Amino acid sequence: MKNEKTKLTSWNDHINDKYGVNGTESREKYEQSFESFKIGVLIQEARKRKNLTQEELALRAGTTKNYISRIENDASDIRLSTLMRIIREGLGGHLTLNLEV
Repeated sequence: MKNEKTKLTSWNDHINDKYGVNGTESREKYEQSFESFKIGVLIQEARKRKNLTQEELALRAGTTKNYISRIENDASDIRLSTLMRIIREGLGGHLTLNLEV
């Protein structure tokens, strides 16, 4: 909802204006990209909470520092099995998924 007096736009209106409303192809592409970005941020935050470098996480998870960096910077697609291994073996956590249809 736009407030004409202060010229403020809600976040939802901004996203609708920029990417289209829910259900449109452009909005779905945005949402998918945003979820991928969030995975990288979550891994990075968890790694830092564990006081691990990218290299240490990579060694624990059986991958490379470069691959961890690419995931954290949203520059790489990640296989589910690799994501689970990074979380389980590298970070000592577990992955919970939610499916919405």
